[in-house]
Amino acid sequence: MHPNALLDLATELLRQVLRLDQPADAVVSAFFRKHRALGARERHALAETAYAVLRQRLLLQHLAQSGSGALERRLAILAWRGGAGSLRGALGPREQQWLEQVSAIDREALPEKLRHNLPDWLAGALREQLPQDEFWPLVHALSEAAPLDLRVNTLKARREDVQRALLEAGIAAEPTPYSPWGLRVQGKPALNKLEVFTCGAVEVQDEGSQLLALLLDAKRGEMVADFCAGAGGKTLALGAAMRNTGRLYAFDVSAHRLDALKPRLARSGLSNVYPARIAHERDDRVRRLAGKVDRVLVDAPCSGLGTLRRNPDLKWRQSPRAVGELQVKQQAILAGAARLLKPGGRLVYATCSLLAAENEEVVKAFEAEQGRDFAALPAQELLQAAQVREAAALVEGPWLRLWPHRHRTDGFFAAVWTRR
Repeated sequence: MHPNALLDLATELLRQVLRLDQPADAVVSAFFRKHRALGARERHALAETAYAVLRQRLLLQHLAQSGSGALERRLAILAWRGGAGSLRGALGPREQQWLEQVSAIDREALPEKLRHNLPDWLAGALREQLPQDEFWPLVHALSEAAPLDLRVNTLKARREDVQRALLEAGIAAEPTPYSPWGLRVQGKPALNKLEVFTCGAVEVQDEGSQLLALLLDAKRGEMVADFCAGAGGKTLALGAAMRNTGRLYAFDVSAHRLDALKPRLARSGLSNVYPARIAHERDDRVRRLAGKVDRVLVDAPCSGLGTLRRNPDLKWRQSPRAVGELQVKQQAILAGAARLLKPGGRLVYATCSLLAAENEEVVKAFEAEQGRDFAALPAQELLQAAQVREAAALVEGPWLRLWPHRHRTDGFFAAVWTRR
């Protein structure tokens, strides 16, 4: 494709993405379905350019003010990820001169807001939560693309065997620093046609998400509930940990998300998983299990702000009001899920959010209401028992607390209790 035509497509894609009325990954996927003739390199250039704009939106919009023509085209030029040679072939002399002038600007001399590229409310909340010297390391970590983490399905394979199979396919993978199930791959290699993937030996899953499943520590023969299962990444990890025994309920309010679990479940070889759509946390299916379940994982609906490396649009699509609404929902879901647990059972509340409002504040509200019935468990001891390396580095007080700049994972939080 001629470079100018590709730049025109990038402009069109950015125009759709920057409406911020849908998740960026859904917009990009729909765009590629419309333009099926695009090759892999062209898709990569378009997607990475769009995500680069979302990561640095405030900065690039500021720099783009000095140019002329469509704003989205100027943003695409500034964020271009399709190679310098390709970009030169798409630009006229005036655009080339403008780009040189803008590139010469000392970005470190610009106001902080243009350098951290976060909305004011989010920057303020993170500054309050972090030590002073960690705010900018977090900003830089969130501005980087995340590596590809894989979870080895221990029901079918060993980690070293999967690592060897990937290397034979030309993909270098290293064991994840903490999870005994994980492998980390740099870049975005195509995995979906490799036998190691199609046979169910590996699944794509961030290391932080793997640690949540390890924290629950589901055992053979138990009754377990993944209360907000979604597409089932943690469900599959729990089923493998249970060695395909017992009964594992995958609850979610979205039938669409549960449908996405079906092909993954077929690959996994698991037969102990029972997906079930529920209307809400007080659904009759949930009530019938009250007091009967050994372990419950509540990976609650949240702002997703711990996943900004992968979903940079979320920082522009969320708001303090939305976080407040989510907090109310999180408290209700946690209280509903807690009713499932039998005495001696284990409850894990988790989010992929960086915000205390969705994490510590929800935990403290739950303990204020139900502290007589639930005793907090220290995450560090549980992680060590699950053979997680360097567990002491993963906790803040009694809780699991993962930060992208410290742990090279998505941002996660988890609290654990046992029912008295």
